[in-house]
Amino acid sequence: MSSITTPRLPEYGRTLRQAFRWSRNLGCWYLPHSRDHATYAPSLELLAQRLRDAGFEVTLTIDNADRRSFSDAEKEREEKAEGRAERFGGYASNAARNSETARKSSHEISERFAFGQPILIGHHSEGRARRDHARMDNAMRKSISEHDRADHWTSRAQAAANYEKFKKDPGRTLRRLDKLRADLRAVEKWQRGESAKGYSRNPDDPELTIRHEELTEEIAHWEQIIKDAEAEGVKIWSKADFTRGDFVLYRGTWYEVLRVNPKSVTIPHIHNSPGKRIVRATGNQHDDWTWTAPYDDVSGRKSGAEMQQPPQAPAAEPQEPAEQSPAVEEAVAVEEPTAAAAPASLSWLDGMALVLIASKGASRSRKRRALWAMTRREAQAVCGDPRTSGRSYMLTWTDRPGTEGADWEWVPDNGSHAPVLNELGIIPRREWTAAPQDPAAEAA
Repeated sequence: MSSITTPRLPEYGRTLRQAFRWSRNLGCWYLPHSRDHATYAPSLELLAQRLRDAGFEVTLTIDNADRRSFSDAEKEREEKAEGRAERFGGYASNAARNSETARKSSHEISERFAFGQPILIGHHSEGRARRDHARMDNAMRKSISEHDRADHWTSRAQAAANYEKFKKDPGRTLRRLDKLRADLRAVEKWQRGESAKGYSRNPDDPELTIRHEELTEEIAHWEQIIKDAEAEGVKIWSKADFTRGDFVLYRGTWYEVLRVNPKSVTIPHIHNSPGKRIVRATGNQHDDWTWTAPYDDVSGRKSGAEMQQPPQAPAAEPQEPAEQSPAVEEAVAVEEPTAAAAPASLSWLDGMALVLIASKGASRSRKRRALWAMTRREAQAVCGDPRTSGRSYMLTWTDRPGTEGADWEWVPDNGSHAPVLNELGIIPRREWTAAPQDPAAEAA
């Protein structure tokens, strides 16, 4: 087998473009991405014939009886992900410990030069001083390197820990099911001799039978995941939940439903949403533009009557408008505390702030981009949460943003921070009305 050169191997596998590889762990040649799949006989027969032509004696044995089910294979992948999370977490802890040790070592050496003692050229201490500087520099470089390594393994550990949650997320699972069902319909058409996906295949191709079996098995697995999620209280939205005139919560904004489709609802275009908490069917900048919200990306529903109900604000706590219902968009501005209405006991933290998104490398001349309006206390909680920042962006806030349009502008909210807002119990706004900077002083 080792005498066969690599250029002769890539003509195998289901796509006829995969090459066999040697595994030191298995001690044999294997076809990548073929585990837990039924054997594709034409691929092996092609390989066997090549080996016979090269002078080898080949016996071909095919046994699909020991193939694991998709559910069993997925369970093992989840267990391996848990093991990786634990292992990578250990790597991260070791790297963090090494980084701190190197930092302390560098700091201890630097204490000798705490008062800025220079290197005395020609003095007997010159050699030792230069060595100390070199050791200090090396220790600090190692500390930085180990810190970066700790960050790397922490990210890997987090990704591994989230494997099961990511795979079983209802929205992703529904989208995965749509694709698998489309693939299954295509296979069934090919088996009937019909065209699918723009081309036809031989109905007698054994690959179609194998693929049909695998798709049926995988679809059954993910359908069970959806049933389990519904049993745990997860709402799976569908066409039956909406009628025209309802309102749908899509990526943090309420939109009026214009049309109900089999897989989505038609809503006013998302370009109408900046600066608004509720987007109705008319009265928008782009009334003739529409958008579709897939059911797997929907977060809530309200009827038209519910959206027309006046807000039920507790009279004893007018300083906390964020706790009121967001159903009516006019209530967002009406309930803002004003200089005349603000009680003397209102805390500075209850004043209004604008939450901004700052991107790495953004031009200073660019207008600041605003996501929400909320109280200063809420803004501090949101911006201080580590989940609201990433490698290329961060959330910040200000209570004096300047003039809307000239200094800053609203940007669409894609809903990626909705879990954080829900956990903190914050209902953000999409309309800015500056509150008094010192409510107590203004009231006095």
